[in-house]
Amino acid sequence: MSDEAQHPDDERGSEVDDYTGEVPRVEVPDDVSSLLAEGASGFGDGDVADVDDESDDADGDRDEGSAEAVEADSAELLVEVDRLRELAMRQQADFENFRKRASNQQSLEVERATGKLASALLPVLDAAEAAYVQHPDVIGPLLNQLIGELKKVGLEPLDLTDQPFDPELAEAVAHQPGNGGEVTVAEVLRSGYKWNGKTLRPAMVRTTD
Repeated sequence: MSDEAQHPDDERGSEVDDYTGEVPRVEVPDDVSSLLAEGASGFGDGDVADVDDESDDADGDRDEGSAEAVEADSAELLVEVDRLRELAMRQQADFENFRKRASNQQSLEVERATGKLASALLPVLDAAEAAYVQHPDVIGPLLNQLIGELKKVGLEPLDLTDQPFDPELAEAVAHQPGNGGEVTVAEVLRSGYKWNGKTLRPAMVRTTD
């Protein structure tokens, strides 16, 4: 066996002895080094603070914008509430006016209907008064009862005897000369009536002066 085969470790040991233990140096270009240096120095605590400040400003802007939006919405809502309130008041007033008109119209219809009924009963009253002259004891109570019931619904007999003559309440069909004084009603020839304060039928009278 040769000496080389017998001592392989001697050769490896020689190679290890030749290795100095130093890592080969790699040359970095100057422009890359400067970029890395600028990046490391350019992003410091000040930049972090700036980012935080910008975030706070953005949050403040959003809060302020939200408050302004809420205030605008509230103003619009108040305007709408006022409009609806005014509309409701107008509708209420219209309804009250309608109710009054309907009530007045109903009252007029009732008054007109009862007035027609009273007018239809006037010939009956005339006949009862004529019969009263012939049979006062028999017809008198019935006539008084009939007139009393009609008074309850607005009928009013006109009492014109010895009263000053009023052409709105009476029609003079005869005249008896007197002393030349004021013209008065000397005799009622046919009774006149009012209905709810209005002349339903003027009386027929004989006047004197």
